[in-house]
Amino acid sequence: MKNKNIVVCVTGGIAAYKVVTLVSMLKKQEAEVTVIMTENATKFVAPLTFQSISSNLVYNNIFDDRYSADIKHISLAQNADLVVIAPASANIIGKIANGIADDMISTTVMATKAPVIIVPAMNTAMYENPIVQQNISKLKEFNYNFMTPGVGQMAMRSEKGGIGRLPEPDEIFDYIRNFQF
Repeated sequence: MKNKNIVVCVTGGIAAYKVVTLVSMLKKQEAEVTVIMTENATKFVAPLTFQSISSNLVYNNIFDDRYSADIKHISLAQNADLVVIAPASANIIGKIANGIADDMISTTVMATKAPVIIVPAMNTAMYENPIVQQNISKLKEFNYNFMTPGVGQMAMRSEKGGIGRLPEPDEIFDYIRNFQF
């Protein structure tokens, strides 16, 4: 992964904290990692955490001109060797499946020609919802790559646990490492 440009997109969900470890693992393999966060993701993990681990600015606002003179979502999309969305919420999956580009992650994904790996993480009922499943199927038809969510205890302790759990960082790392890009 040395010198590969990997854009890691983090959406809102309690599992966002696990992605800090993933970014660290990618950096240890000398990948160049840039993190994009949704506004909701910043409620779970501070952008400064990802900035410190990645040694790069963290992006979350397409209209913030502090970054540089270039159009950042376009330059990130063009320079990416791989885009990874983890955790991928039902919201971001729905946006991408329906061509909605209204935030930093969705606009970057729409603009990239790099392969995209989507790692869903959400409540079991949400993951199994027919609309979410239809959106996943639609994206697979367009050659988006999906990692199967884990099965187990979720953040809501009242639930028995089921599919929808974000895989552990080492599992996501192995998936990326074995992915041809």
